[in-house]
Amino acid sequence: MTEPQPIPADLPEALATPRRRWRLSPVWIIPIVAALLGGWIAVQRILAEGPSIEIRFASAEGLEAGKTTVKYNGVDVGKVTALRVASDRQQIVASVQMAPETRDWLVAGTSFWVVRPRIAGGSVTGLSTLLSGSYVGMAIGTGEERQRSFEAREAPPVVSANAQGRFFALKAASLGSLDYGTPIYFRRIQVGQVAAYQLDADGRELTVRVFINSPYDRYVKPETRFWQASGLDVSVDANGLQVRTQSLASILVGGLAFDTPADGADAEPAAAETSFRLYADEATAMKAPQRESTEFVLYFDESIRGLSVGAPLTFLGLPVGEVGSIRLEAGERRNLQVRARVVISVFPQRFLDILADKAELTRGRPLTAALRHDFVDRLVARGLRAQLRAANLLSGQQYIALEYVPNADRARVNWASRPPVFPVAKGGLSDIEARLASILARVDRWPIEAIGDDLKRSLARLAAALGEVEALGRQLRGELTPELSATLAAAERALDSAGRTIAPDSPLAGELQGTLAEVRAAAQSIRVLADYLERHPEALLRGKATEE
Repeated sequence: MTEPQPIPADLPEALATPRRRWRLSPVWIIPIVAALLGGWIAVQRILAEGPSIEIRFASAEGLEAGKTTVKYNGVDVGKVTALRVASDRQQIVASVQMAPETRDWLVAGTSFWVVRPRIAGGSVTGLSTLLSGSYVGMAIGTGEERQRSFEAREAPPVVSANAQGRFFALKAASLGSLDYGTPIYFRRIQVGQVAAYQLDADGRELTVRVFINSPYDRYVKPETRFWQASGLDVSVDANGLQVRTQSLASILVGGLAFDTPADGADAEPAAAETSFRLYADEATAMKAPQRESTEFVLYFDESIRGLSVGAPLTFLGLPVGEVGSIRLEAGERRNLQVRARVVISVFPQRFLDILADKAELTRGRPLTAALRHDFVDRLVARGLRAQLRAANLLSGQQYIALEYVPNADRARVNWASRPPVFPVAKGGLSDIEARLASILARVDRWPIEAIGDDLKRSLARLAAALGEVEALGRQLRGELTPELSATLAAAERALDSAGRTIAPDSPLAGELQGTLAEVRAAAQSIRVLADYLERHPEALLRGKATEE
C-alpha cells in the first residue's frame, strides 16, 4: 500500500467569489410605468362606468341601443347598451350601463318604465318625448337587497317614492270609469289619486289601491265612506231638481270622493292599508251602518215588475229598510199557486232614529224580541200592511210601503215562519185596476139587452092602455058637461102626446137604446184602459206611445 504524498507548501489557495446580483436595466422603466398607468386608467374606467343591469320589457317599442337613456327626475343616470330577445321569446331584455352614483339605488322595489306620451286620469304626460324620443324612467325603491335584474312596469307609478301620505284599499264590484291617476276628492278638494287596481283571485271583486296626500290622510277614519263621483248626480225631490258633481274633471274622466258620518268624525285616523267598501253613489255610501236587521217575507199575487233588490222600504214615507231578495214560490201540488216571494230587511235602529218619542215605545225597557213582536202586532191590528208602490212612473220602478189601510181585512204576522210572514194589501195602480175590474164585472152582469126588450114591451103596453083611455074619453064626451068635456079633451091631448113620446118608434125610445149602447161601449173602453195601464203604467205621465 502506497502512502499519500505531502502537499507542497507553495501551491496557491482557491478563494470563493460571491455571485453578482441582477440589476434593472433602464430600458425597462418605460414599459413598467406604462403598465402601471394603463392599470390605473382601467380601474378608473371600471369605477366610472358603474354597475351593469338587465331590464325586461314587454316590447322594445321606443328603445334603441346606444341611444335610449335612463333618467331619474330628468337627470341621465344610464344608457341602454344592447337589446336582445329573451330565451322564452316573450320579452325583450335590455342591457343598461348605469352611472356610478346609482350603485346604492339598485335595490328591491326600484322600478323602470318607458316614458312616452300618455293620457291617464285626466292628465297628459310625456309630451316632451314627441321631439326628444322615448326614454326609460326610474323610481328608487325602499328595499335593502341589491338587484341587477328588473321587470319593467307597463305604466309609470302614480305616486312617487318620496310622496307624503298613506295608501288605502277599496273593494269594488266593478272598475267603472276608474284608471291610474283618477282623482280623489274630499269636500270638492283633490286630495289623492288612484295608484293601482287588480282583480281579486276569486274574480268576484276588484281591489283599488288609492293614495291620500298628507295632511288630508288624517281625515280618513275607520267609518269613512268612499263612493264613485263620476258624472252628474241628478235627483228630483220636494225642493226641485238637484244636480251634484265634484268638479268638471270628474264629469269628463271620473273620480272618487269620501266623507265621514258625524258619529265617526271624532275617531282616530285610519291606519295605512285599511280596506274600505267603494259605493256607487253618495246616498248609498252615507246610509247609517246597519249592524242589525230583521227580515220579513211578503207574498204578492200581483205583478212585481219594476221591483228590484235594494229597493227602499218605507214606513209612512220614511225609509226603514230595503228589499233583500225576490223570487217565485209555488204552493202545494194539489192547489198549485205560484206567487212572488219578497224578503225585506227592516233596520230597527233606523226606525228608532226617526221615532220622536222612543220612551213611549220602550217604556224604559230594553228593546227585546218580545217587545218588537208586540209592537208589530199592534201596528198590524190597526191596519198596517205592506203595499207595492210606484217610485217612478217613467221608469216603472217600484218600492215597498208600510201604510195603514182603511177597513183592511183582519190579519196577523206569522211569527212561526222563518222569516216571519207580514200581511200585504193591494195598493197604487193595482188597487185602481182591481176596483175598475170589479166595476166592469158588475156592468158585465147587467142584462142590458133583456132590460131593453122589457122596456120596449112595457112601452107598447102603456101605449095600448093610453089608446083605450082615449077611446073611453071620446065615448063619455057627449054625456058630460062642457067643463068636464074640456078637461077630458086636455087629458086626451096629454095622453096622446105621452103615447107618441113612449112609442117604440119614438125619438125617446131611440135615445134610450143609444144610451144603453154607449154604456156598453164605455164599459168596454174602461176594460181596455185597465189592461193597458197594467202593462204600461208610465202612460199616465208620458201618454200612449205611438205604435208603428
